[in-house]
Amino acid sequence: MATPGFCDRFGAFQRRASATFRNRHEAGAVMQTDYAGHTVPIVDPDTGVIREAQIFVAVLGASSFTFAFASRSQKLPDWIERPVPRFDLLWRRNEGDRLRQSEGRRRQGAVVRADAQPTFAAMAEHYDTTILPTRSRKPRDKGKVEGAVLIVERWILARLRNRCFFSLADLNAAIAVLLEI
Repeated sequence: MATPGFCDRFGAFQRRASATFRNRHEAGAVMQTDYAGHTVPIVDPDTGVIREAQIFVAVLGASSFTFAFASRSQKLPDWIERPVPRFDLLWRRNEGDRLRQSEGRRRQGAVVRADAQPTFAAMAEHYDTTILPTRSRKPRDKGKVEGAVLIVERWILARLRNRCFFSLADLNAAIAVLLEI
């Protein structure tokens, strides 16, 4: 039987040290993806209408190579058609948020049909990769990209906040320049 002194010391140790799993990524095995919380306004020069561009961020697990790109939305066509160098690299798994495009209908938080979006499944099959949505509200599942999103927001989007962009191409060119610095 454990003495009260041991239980007290062990309880104090447990509160001090949190047991977490450290992911070790093999080179080319994993790419994590997410969208930044901040958006960038794009002004239509003809009408003056302002639309918010979504900032996509991808990071390779082993090297932490980061890529950022602006798109019109987070919908399926923008997700699949963005010119990310991800498929030219030899990675086997994509870990990202639970995108509606990737998983289909839900019933009380559970995935009912994983093949609900044939375009998304065809993309994964074409590039011979696996799409693994992470658990909801578990940022540690994709910690690399969460850190990369923070860096993109602080080092890239902060520098672009006072500039006016009239097209996605202009915004993506500015992002590309800042990614190389």
